[in-house]
Amino acid sequence: MQYIPSCYIAHLLERGVTMETLRVGFVGLGRMGKPMCRNLLRAGFPLAVFNRSQSAVNELVMAVAHRADSAADVAAHADIILSALPSPQASETVFLGRDGLVTHASPGQIFVEVGTIGPSLARRIAEAAERRGCSFLDAPVSGGPEGARDATLTVMVGGTAATVARADAVLRTIGSTVRRMGEVGAGSIAKLVNQALTAIHTASAAEALVLGTAAGVDPAALLEVLATSYGQSRMLDRSGPRILDRKFEAAAPLRLLMKDLDLVEALASEVGAPLPLTTVVQSLCSTCEAMGLSESDLAALVRPFECEAGSTVCRSVAVEEISRG
Repeated sequence: MQYIPSCYIAHLLERGVTMETLRVGFVGLGRMGKPMCRNLLRAGFPLAVFNRSQSAVNELVMAVAHRADSAADVAAHADIILSALPSPQASETVFLGRDGLVTHASPGQIFVEVGTIGPSLARRIAEAAERRGCSFLDAPVSGGPEGARDATLTVMVGGTAATVARADAVLRTIGSTVRRMGEVGAGSIAKLVNQALTAIHTASAAEALVLGTAAGVDPAALLEVLATSYGQSRMLDRSGPRILDRKFEAAAPLRLLMKDLDLVEALASEVGAPLPLTTVVQSLCSTCEAMGLSESDLAALVRPFECEAGSTVCRSVAVEEISRG
């Protein structure tokens, strides 16, 4: 018997939703999609899944998900279909392609993209869904694989209030903060603002840590004191320990941040907003790419600074031994 937490059941019943009446589908079972699906299954939702790589599908089928043969097959087995795809091009194909979700939609279905695709594509998908009698939400998430695992993601939603209300129980199963930002496209805009800040804050944290290290201050002590100072930031807290421990394996690959910054640039061009700081970080990302760091975590933005300064930000064994003593 599958364990279904009572808090999930209460949440569904409050909204007039039962596990028997609301079927969920999911396309894209990568770092983010697979843990989201596990939370949907824990909540008791009937779940149909599709992914090009079958290993993730096999895992979820063992947890009683239904194996779909294609995106179109997911659409045939679900009332609300989510996707977590790596690029706008992949999203366009999955939603609007010949074998896509919208192409094979049934009236009344809701489609939700939780990846970062940009507002213009979100509006195109929404228009196509509306012609099929369906609804679309752009609902990109922030919080990384850890947030997806723990269901603590922030979900930034664009769409009609009525559609967001219908999808609320599902969205709150994957995230602890769900906020409607406006009509379709608004969720994507909010996420792009977040990504610009993520890039700038990560780069500035890396630059500052290299400065302190090159000047002779132990970076572990520096990181500790910055945590209670005005220089503190979420990205410093997140990436600082990774830098100190030289753990650059990708939780959030630099190539995805670069993709998002291209979308930020396109949005800024469309609305006429200046991006001097983001442009600098784009150049830094290009340097990282040339260094072969595209698949590394975004904390690897520290590497160009370290190379130029001739100083590496890492934990001091001597300081750690003194602290333990």
